[in-house]
Amino acid sequence: MFKRTVIRTYEVGLHFHNGEFRGILGAGTHWLFDPLLKACVEVVDMRMPWLAHDKLDLIVKSGALTGQATVLDLKDYERGLVWIDGRFSHVLPPGLHAYWTTQREVRVEVVDARPVRFDHADVDLIVRSALAVQALETHVVEPGQQAIWYRNGAYVETLAPGRYAFWKNVAPLKVQTVDVRETTLDVAGQEIMTADKVTLRLNVVVVARLTDVRLSASVADDARQSLYREAQLAVRAAVGGRDLDQLLADKDAVATELEERLRRRATALGWEVLAIGIRDVILPGEMKELLNKVTEAKKAAEANLITRREETAAMRSQANTAKLLQENPTLLRLRELETLEKVAASAELKVVLGDKGLADRIVNLL
Repeated sequence: MFKRTVIRTYEVGLHFHNGEFRGILGAGTHWLFDPLLKACVEVVDMRMPWLAHDKLDLIVKSGALTGQATVLDLKDYERGLVWIDGRFSHVLPPGLHAYWTTQREVRVEVVDARPVRFDHADVDLIVRSALAVQALETHVVEPGQQAIWYRNGAYVETLAPGRYAFWKNVAPLKVQTVDVRETTLDVAGQEIMTADKVTLRLNVVVVARLTDVRLSASVADDARQSLYREAQLAVRAAVGGRDLDQLLADKDAVATELEERLRRRATALGWEVLAIGIRDVILPGEMKELLNKVTEAKKAAEANLITRREETAAMRSQANTAKLLQENPTLLRLRELETLEKVAASAELKVVLGDKGLADRIVNLL
């Protein structure tokens, strides 16, 4: 006939009769007259503040939760951030929710999810919670990167390095991350014919940097690959208009022309060309041998010319010396004495004196 229910100080009882909510029972011992066994009391621990019940709408409508719980009815575009005892707990989806406030400190922050991007002072703390992954999509932009995000296929914003969160199930979104650091394009193995019909292979290095992320993503499906193809075309145009000798004699001029050609197209793709240079010029084996022979012949001719110049200079010097000795007999005699001195120092010298010979001349000279 009677049903006994004991409710502790941190509990409440949800009283139902024949499936209808009748009220909340506070702490204490309760006796319910129930001859037909249609009464039911569900004891709820208020230390677990979230009141989850399949008949929560009936309980809220009765007004029994006034003063004991916080009730939220979140719309489709709203989300709730729940803080319990000053610590973040979880994210609430749309719907009807209730939290007991007598045993725990509960604070619920309602936010509008229609902007899609979730911007909050405690975003790093919130996205690390276990239940946040069900409501939030997180993207991290590393240093040296930028990201662009689209909503419903339309550009919204360019994101700097950092952590970003977006609400799920609000609108279709896409986040595209790109690297904006300096990059090197190695344009290798280009087989090109010069103006004088010589086929060679050219390796070119292009140093570039992405400067306009939005433009790069909107004008080409792969701007880096497009820039690579433009570099190939620029190399062919610059080399194809020159003879082999011109190419080998002034590689810097070729690099300057390549940079001018490529810079305009790179700007249209959202890139900036920082430097460009020719790394290798690879010739066919026969052409290498021929160029080696030409170089060898040029060097031999230069060496022969230098030898002739030196011989001419030596002969001119000897002619000047002979003329000087002819005009100065005394100087000629001194040269003879020097020659005798050198011969005497290095070997045995025998002097044959005759009438009015060399000895008299030496004596007269002394």
